[in-house]
Amino acid sequence: MELKTPLYDVHVEEGGKIVPFAGYLLPVQYGTGVIKEHMAVRQQCGLFDVSHMGEILFTGPTALATLNHLLTNDYSNMPINKVRYGVMCNEQGGTIDDLVVYKFGEESYLVVVNAANREKDYAHMAANTLEGTKCEDISDTVAQVALQGPKAPAIMKKLLPEDQIPKGYYTALPNVNLGGMNCMISRTGYTGELGYEIYTASENAPKLWKLLREAGEEFGLIPCGLGARDTLRLEAAMPLYGHEMDETITPLEAGLDFGVKLNKEEFIGHDALVAAGAPKRVRVGLEVTGRGIIREHQDVYIGDEKIGVSTSGTHCPYLGKAIAMALVDASHAEVGTKVEAEVRGRRVAAEIIPLPFYTRGK
Repeated sequence: MELKTPLYDVHVEEGGKIVPFAGYLLPVQYGTGVIKEHMAVRQQCGLFDVSHMGEILFTGPTALATLNHLLTNDYSNMPINKVRYGVMCNEQGGTIDDLVVYKFGEESYLVVVNAANREKDYAHMAANTLEGTKCEDISDTVAQVALQGPKAPAIMKKLLPEDQIPKGYYTALPNVNLGGMNCMISRTGYTGELGYEIYTASENAPKLWKLLREAGEEFGLIPCGLGARDTLRLEAAMPLYGHEMDETITPLEAGLDFGVKLNKEEFIGHDALVAAGAPKRVRVGLEVTGRGIIREHQDVYIGDEKIGVSTSGTHCPYLGKAIAMALVDASHAEVGTKVEAEVRGRRVAAEIIPLPFYTRGK
């Protein structure tokens, strides 16, 4: 049976079309529709319920050592109130999950994981926690909303003094009084736009949602669902677990090498990644040049040779064209390469183009 986030009743009142996702009942879209929600985030602002995400707290004198053991990135020199991306691998170098780490003290870190992987991730973390670290799943006590889009700073300035709003990308402030609610605010997101993710106690969620909706009304803020969240992250070429990565795909194959520090002394999966050498398949962007849409799990060809498979794809509203991401043989991954995808028994022409498809401000 699917769970409900603390905002379930709010979504129903707002006219959200509720669907099961990652074990939760969440709005896939509202009455405005996915295209208008997508464009609102690109041009004004959108508000998402992301309370289904998992939050795991690491505390204690060996918390840093535990994170460096569990994750591919290096958190040794991380300043307090910073956020850093990372990947958690199995012993074979496959991706268990990608996640973000918040540092709130020398012995205090918050790790945010994908909702569908929460139980699997926590079990792996708990089994590999070093002595002197407490690892605690606090997901059920935390609500999270994402305020995303170019008008997000103006909305926040209506509600908070500037010193209570995180300024730098991937920075966070852990104890902000927002409308009488204690919140953690980070300048992060999954849309490719400037925005914030706001965490608070579950019971505060409806009040927080209402506060943001009212403050954002004059700036064109609208509620957004899972549909727009997916098209936005795809335009920004942000990988999604279960699509661009899974336990058979390494973070290096998925193009996440910026979050993998092979020069670190050790982490789970380190030796397997080193032994594998340069990836033999890589993530690429495809622009559809023929007629049709390439979605996930479509075989990709050059002539009669299968070179890979698509991992995500759709028609993107802001770019106004069909795009996809794919894992293809590294020897055929050059930008400008003409390919075809097998879609329902027919070939759809496409071309490999640089990632990301969309970059804010360009």
